[in-house]
Parts: sequence; C-alpha cells; structure tokens
Amino acid sequence: MNKTTFDYLVPDWPIPDNVQSAIILRSKGDSCAPYDHFNLATHVGDNPQQVALNRQQLTEQLELPAQPLWLNQVHGTAVVDGASASAVPDADASFSDCSHTPCVVLTADCLPVLLCNQQGTKVAAVHAGWRGLCGGIIGNTLKRFDTNDTVLAYLGPAISAAHFEVGAEVLDKFLANAINNQHRFTIKQAFTGSDNGRHTADLYALATAELEQYNVTQIFGGDHCSYVQSEYFYSYRRDNNCGRNASLIWLKS
Repeated sequence: MNKTTFDYLVPDWPIPDNVQSAIILRSKGDSCAPYDHFNLATHVGDNPQQVALNRQQLTEQLELPAQPLWLNQVHGTAVVDGASASAVPDADASFSDCSHTPCVVLTADCLPVLLCNQQGTKVAAVHAGWRGLCGGIIGNTLKRFDTNDTVLAYLGPAISAAHFEVGAEVLDKFLANAINNQHRFTIKQAFTGSDNGRHTADLYALATAELEQYNVTQIFGGDHCSYVQSEYFYSYRRDNNCGRNASLIWLKS
C-alpha cells in the first residue's frame, strides 16, 4: 500500500511488466461527509467539482498516460471499446488495447474484475454486480480478447457472502442463464439457503464460475470484504449513502 496523497492497493497478480493496476482505497479527502474519503463517483450526491479534483489527483499520482474512461454504470452487460467510446458511455465494462485509455470501474460492494492477456496487449475492467454477473458481463468482456489469448483475472474488493443476502428469485435467474450443466452446478454452490427462504450469494464464486466457463484459470484476488473492511472500502449495504472506490487497469505508454 502506498501512502502519499491518497491510499491505493497494488493487486498481487503476475501481470506483464507493461500492464499496471490499482485499487483506490478510502483516504482522507476534501468532500463533505459521507463522501470525505476520496470519493470518485459523480452520481452519489457529492460535489461534482470535488469529484473532478479527486479524479485529476488520481491521474497525476498514478502517473496514468491519460484520463481513465469513466463509465455511467447501469448494472447491465454492455462493454465499450476505449478507443471509440463516447465521453461517458452507458456501460459496465471497458476494454482497451492502447495506452491512452486506462480502464476503470467504481464499486461499493459490487465486484470489480480486472482482466489482461498474458502478452500484455489488452486490458479490461468489469463492474460485476449480481445483475451483471447473471447477465454475462464477464463473458461479454472476455469476447473482446482473441481466442488464442491467455487471460488473467483479478477479483477486487466486493461484499462477502456472509453479508450479501438475496431472495430465491436471484438464484433462479442465475440458473436460468447457466451456460451448461457444469456452470449450473457451480452456481448452486455459490448460494447458501437460510431458514427464512433467502440465500447468501458469493460474488467471488459466481465470477470464478463464469471465468472458468471461458477457460480463464489464472484467477487472483477475492480476499477482501467491502462490508467488513470499512477502513478501506465503501459499502452501500453497510452505509447506504456513500462514495465509491475505483479499480483501474492500464497499459503503460
């Protein structure tokens, strides 16, 4: 963890030397509470000017080759190409094969997934809440890579299964969208029923299940809980009104 203007975590995964990634942690910022820990989202009620300053600060401190491609995340399954995307596209994942477009997603319990190929020529960032995971957002993003690419994945900070309870209808939706019987089996394993008819859902396991369906076996991370680790991460389920953490991946220029 580096401590200068803001705090960030460098993910521990064996990416090529020309690929860089970072998870921005809660740090003391200049916004008013509850956004006063370096919030990077414009849609949560924070002062837009302060968010813009935080984003510029992020670009400068990480020495990014350009401003990241910020998304208007809608809990969908759309993926945009950084080279041709509009200013703030409606999408939940971005893909880039050039150094002038760092990929970034914002989360506060949803799962950020960072992807790159072993050759170090393509990167992507995915905002994977349960709706996006159910709809196949990870698979849609992986289709942007070439079939001969060996893809690595890093699972960033998300809410853990112990604190993520959903209705039985969520399990039903996942099972209805299962790719095959093996995928259906691993989906079932990611849900644990309770006496009240609801289930706890493991976002990390659900993401891993979909990654493996696309032959991604080098999967790292998945060891944080945004709900519990309040010092480092925003959590919508914990705080309701809160900022967002950013997860980034980019190609060095």
